[in-house]
Amino acid sequence: MRRSAAGLALLLLTGVVAGCAGSADTAAAPVRLLGPAREFHGTWLEQPLPEPDVTLTNTSGKPFDLRQGTAGRLTLVYFGYTHCPDICPTTMADLAAALRDLTGPERDKISVVFITTDPDRDTPDVIKSWLASFDSSFVGLTGDYATIRSAATSVGIALEPPATKKGAYEVTHGAQVIAFDGTHRGRLIFSSGTSSADYAADLRKLLGRVTLGSSTPGADSQGAAS
Repeated sequence: MRRSAAGLALLLLTGVVAGCAGSADTAAAPVRLLGPAREFHGTWLEQPLPEPDVTLTNTSGKPFDLRQGTAGRLTLVYFGYTHCPDICPTTMADLAAALRDLTGPERDKISVVFITTDPDRDTPDVIKSWLASFDSSFVGLTGDYATIRSAATSVGIALEPPATKKGAYEVTHGAQVIAFDGTHRGRLIFSSGTSSADYAADLRKLLGRVTLGSSTPGADSQGAAS
């Protein structure tokens, strides 16, 4: 979703909910001031969002400190679930395609982190297998629902527990991808439906604009790569 300077005053992040299911309560959602940045397809944040300070479990069953594991990298964080019928697989496929369009050195500076919103079904093995169909370097994380929801809420992502956990139930969740710089500041938000070409173009520009660093996650901290 591209936004003109005139229409870029305030955005209620949780007002955009994935089509996987229903709608979420946005009454307590944070409102963030956004600023115009016409060079991006995503929406630039004049007031950066702090990356969630949370430790979850990666696809090797090991603790993964989100800030420590992504320090010094451009990190794309997405909350979703593997049984999602449409938006989640499409988003992961578009991100994987975007990374394939980048050069090797560019790609090496970027992490993609998928955090499940359905920890009951999304075990580490399930997430690892699902992410491997897109890009085996993607980091997959799970944990208890309350911790995941708190992390999502801290960056304005809507998350609602399913009304029932019987059958092929769906999970309501915000559909945005948030890009964090190497100092854990969320600088750009991509709306659902962003194309792989637009992701690739913005990632190239972000790499030249935001602060990264020399730190990179160790091999055993990579969720899907382990």
